[in-house]
Amino acid sequence: MSELAELLGIARRAAEVARDVIMPLWERDLTVELKADRTPVTAADRGAEEAIRAFLAKECPGHGVLGEEFGETPGDGRHRWILDPIDGTKSFIHHVPLFGTLIALERDGVPVAGVIACHAVGETVSGAEGLGAWLNGEPVRVSRTAQLEDATLSMTSYARTRAMHPAGFDALVGRAGLSRAWGDCYGYLMVAAGRCDIMLDPEMNIWDAAALYPVICGAGGRLTDWGGRDGVFDSVIATNGLLHEAVLEALRA
Repeated sequence: MSELAELLGIARRAAEVARDVIMPLWERDLTVELKADRTPVTAADRGAEEAIRAFLAKECPGHGVLGEEFGETPGDGRHRWILDPIDGTKSFIHHVPLFGTLIALERDGVPVAGVIACHAVGETVSGAEGLGAWLNGEPVRVSRTAQLEDATLSMTSYARTRAMHPAGFDALVGRAGLSRAWGDCYGYLMVAAGRCDIMLDPEMNIWDAAALYPVICGAGGRLTDWGGRDGVFDSVIATNGLLHEAVLEALRA
């Protein structure tokens, strides 16, 4: 087994560690706090990140860690884990099962392995550079939809996306065959699994986006920012690859 395959296995196990903290709390009425950026956080977010950090410190001593809730712990300068313990906290606190845990491994500044673990729906998709992508242990590929008019488009928030890019939003939604808001990390799992053709978010942090890149690319898709740059930046468009240029063209309206 290659080193990267072993590290991807560690990432999957780290997601299971998070699941064991999160799921017993999902149906409870947890206290919700607002962070400085006005986004919600709960004991489940913090507890899951603490558990992942403890696990990684044992499995990968010397690796750096950057997490949404507890910031950065420097490491060897080459390897850094990037954590979002609950992506979709708003879904979590409303008992909607579309939240998940995002875990990425960055090597020399590039995300090379990622896990999207949607615990409440019992699905985990993972991928790594050169190793493909896997959904619950089975190989997975993006769709073959080639025309935007036949495509299923999803996003996390209709209101925020349209407010930030009204002309491009209207042009894209007007051309897409079906538009939905199956949001947060679950939408990206669906693109990797071939169930959805396009998923986008106009504003992202690195812990929201890093795990998505190796998963989408491993499944044969493409992930860029809204300007068309391949890689992880502050916005995300994920597609099956065949539709990507058409999506960029529509959004430039």
